[in-house]
Amino acid sequence: MKTRNPMAALVVFTLISIPTRAQESLVTYKSFSPELALNLARAALADCQRRGYQVAVAVVDRFGVTQVMLRDRFAGPHTPATASGKAWTAASFRTNTTELNAISQPGMMQAGIRNLPGAVIIGGGLIVESSGSLVGAIGVSGAPGGDADDACAKAGINAIHDKLDF
Repeated sequence: MKTRNPMAALVVFTLISIPTRAQESLVTYKSFSPELALNLARAALADCQRRGYQVAVAVVDRFGVTQVMLRDRFAGPHTPATASGKAWTAASFRTNTTELNAISQPGMMQAGIRNLPGAVIIGGGLIVESSGSLVGAIGVSGAPGGDADDACAKAGINAIHDKLDF
């Protein structure tokens, strides 16, 4: 009967897994350039202006950090914070805020996310992806309803869509 040395097996396993661990130590991700983030915000703001809405627009990176904030001249004083909150929420949960609103109603399993500090779970926060990878999010606040905020945000994303495959 042969007995195997468990220490030898451990050494072999450790040596085999070292290259894998080294590769997992660094992560590569896509990020908005400042110019692209600004173009996204400007396009969303312009779309809302064409519709007659005075809004604020926030663009955040994939980590929820604000890259751009634009506020129209007569947008309400609450709109910059709300737009930022919508963008942060979409990026944090990797889900558009209209969808989060639908799945977090009272009595639903995800209802608790509505109580998280900083979460703004109303329409107007959309994720932005490039080749299936989260790049950031946009938040719009000030239009008459979340669906109108969503429409302006979508127009902004559509305006830069050709530049998202970087």
